[in-house]
Amino acid sequence: MFTNKDLRNLIVPLFIEQFLLMFVGIADTFVVSFSSEADVSGVSLVTSFNTVLIFLFTALSSGGAVIICQYIGFKREDVASRASGQLLMISTVISVVMTVLIVLFRTQLLRLLFGKIDADVMSACETYLLITTLSLPALAVYDAGASLCRSIGKTNVTMYISAVTNIINVVGNCVGVFWLHLGAAGVAYPSLISRVLSAVAVTVFCFGRKNTVRFKLKDVFAWDGSLLKKIMGIALPNGVENGVHQLVKVALSSMVALFGTYQIAANGVAQSIWSLASIMGLAMAPVYTTVIGQCMGARDIDAANFYFKKLNKITFVLSVIWNALIFAITPLIVKYSAISPEAKQLVIWLVLINNIFNGLAYPFAGSLSNGLRAAGDIKFTMIVSVSLTVFARLFFSALFGMWLKWGVIGVAIGMSMDLLFRGAIFIWRYKSQKWTRFRLI
Repeated sequence: MFTNKDLRNLIVPLFIEQFLLMFVGIADTFVVSFSSEADVSGVSLVTSFNTVLIFLFTALSSGGAVIICQYIGFKREDVASRASGQLLMISTVISVVMTVLIVLFRTQLLRLLFGKIDADVMSACETYLLITTLSLPALAVYDAGASLCRSIGKTNVTMYISAVTNIINVVGNCVGVFWLHLGAAGVAYPSLISRVLSAVAVTVFCFGRKNTVRFKLKDVFAWDGSLLKKIMGIALPNGVENGVHQLVKVALSSMVALFGTYQIAANGVAQSIWSLASIMGLAMAPVYTTVIGQCMGARDIDAANFYFKKLNKITFVLSVIWNALIFAITPLIVKYSAISPEAKQLVIWLVLINNIFNGLAYPFAGSLSNGLRAAGDIKFTMIVSVSLTVFARLFFSALFGMWLKWGVIGVAIGMSMDLLFRGAIFIWRYKSQKWTRFRLI
């Protein structure tokens, strides 16, 4: 079903798109750092909340992608098109409702999340939250369209859209901060504009008649309870998993804050490098969804097993190479970081620990789990991921970091233990063949 060229055409654009997204995130942080401390603080605080919303719509679009891929494999392009239209509809409805609620209660929400903060920081928070919240419908629409593009193998479309709109975003940030001196609003408006342009571009493509699976107005302006139930049946567990992961991430950040200034600084720099190292795993996840989803939709278990093995090998090799490359350039990155020599040395150790486990275990802890979900093994992957995030990631981080007093080194090891256990369990689950018993359509 998928030649080596087909797989390459899926993987390469997804990797480039993830790299661009990561680069723009770094550029945004760099540009806003030239504004006032209040603006930097406001943007930083709201970004942590916005990340939760981004993961919510990512979970929703992932649920839609699995159903679309399975119907494509089942040779029911008409139903796959209807599912894509329903995904666009429900994504738009949910995002509009959330936008209205957040805009109306933004002040109360910010006080609940961040308590009493300085007036100038609160003002920056309100400004940034208001403008970025208005872009939520555009974000939801783009995610729905991107999931359709990936499901039909058109990953180059989202790559080109991402490249153009991310350039617009970076240029807009520079104009907003350096020329117009708009502070927090100077980096918020470009995000709004780039998201709207992305949504328009991907939607126009997805309505194109040349696509065998596409958006149709009759499907968008309809309510198909059966299809929506299938989509939400995958989206909700995925959303819960992402939500728990974010909560534990906040808890770990609070833990790191207890270890002293140089360890906090080292952890901040290391996390930026960790994000760079995670690109390969994030890029491979949608590939599993598309390939395994279509195989299982066709009920071709042999093909699913074949591509599971092939994708596992590809992901493992690419992940090891990429993590080794990132570690190799880490000393160069650290050299130009404005942190103490002690913190720089600590960053090297943190990246080494993370990249060893990320390279060896994440292909199975992360990417492989996407394939299991695409096969319909939803509850098991959610239960394992949530349980290990709490009882392995949080527990071992506290054990090594606080009780054994290893500081951020201990937290890094604790986080890696989560990947190790999760990867081992998902490998066992794959080999058990229990994922072959599920039917989503």
